[in-house]
Amino acid sequence: QVQLVESGGGLVQPGGSLRLSCKASGSIRMIYNMGWYRQAPGKQRELVAGLASGGSTNYADSVKGRFTISTDNGKNTVALQMNSLKPEDTAIYYCNADISTGLVTRRDYWGQGTQVTVSS
Repeated sequence: QVQLVESGGGLVQPGGSLRLSCKASGSIRMIYNMGWYRQAPGKQRELVAGLASGGSTNYADSVKGRFTISTDNGKNTVALQMNSLKPEDTAIYYCNADISTGLVTRRDYWGQGTQVTVSS
């Protein structure tokens, strides 16, 4: 069994910063990719930032230069540093990881989501 546990969401004023963290635990053989998605009310879930096991990163155009994805001081963890936040960043943010738990078992796992609200 694999679990992704997120933390760090909350309410922040426009221009402020938040840091999200996600830790994967359980019977993990290998993590291939980790990333953050978000879903705003009435919109589809979208990729915000991704981090491959080799260290390469990718970002949605809307967050480039403002958000940074990285490992979070530990194995099987990923963080999202969000700066210069805008009201349009308001959404539920979900941690995602592509994980194998055995020689032939590999699938996507999702965290429970954490609310980020940017408002004055």
